[in-house]
Amino acid sequence: MATSFSDAWDASKIDDAATLGLAGTYNSLAYRVHEIEKHFHSGASWFGAANTPTATRFADRIGTCTAPFQIDGGDSSGAPTWGDWVQILGSGDTPARADQAYFDPHEMLISAAQEETAYMIQFGRGASGAAALSAGTYTAVVVGVAATKKFKSITSVQTGRAPAGSLLWARCIAMGINTGTLDFYLGIHEYSG
Repeated sequence: MATSFSDAWDASKIDDAATLGLAGTYNSLAYRVHEIEKHFHSGASWFGAANTPTATRFADRIGTCTAPFQIDGGDSSGAPTWGDWVQILGSGDTPARADQAYFDPHEMLISAAQEETAYMIQFGRGASGAAALSAGTYTAVVVGVAATKKFKSITSVQTGRAPAGSLLWARCIAMGINTGTLDFYLGIHEYSG
């Protein structure tokens, strides 16, 4: 019996086809599905401020760090003003796990806040925070800090994948406040390809 077009099509369905995941064709469906699967099912690495920062290391993994990262808002008692960019990951901070070629910041946990207000936070990847804004390699998050001045759950940070060794920066606005520090830990996912 001859093979029909329908039979040939059924045999080449995605469920029957072998995939190479991230080692396959960039931006193909198999590539994307594998990337999503890795994002949801990979181990996370969490970081705080480096105990002894160097020119290439700004973060230590939790369990070894003694303090969170800290950013400070600008004077937003009038028009909202961003605080200064603070480098939180250096070229030596990733990969955190052997054989990982990419990472994405994916979550943050606020451990302390100076003020009870809404904080607007930007994360940028590039040679500087300003370079990240110019290149469009940044993301923004808004969190509200309650009377306890702590956010007790994890906040998602939606970003694109970055090559291991990419620099990461953060800054914030504390709405209606002149300055206003925010302390946080950062979680990343890493990928092999």
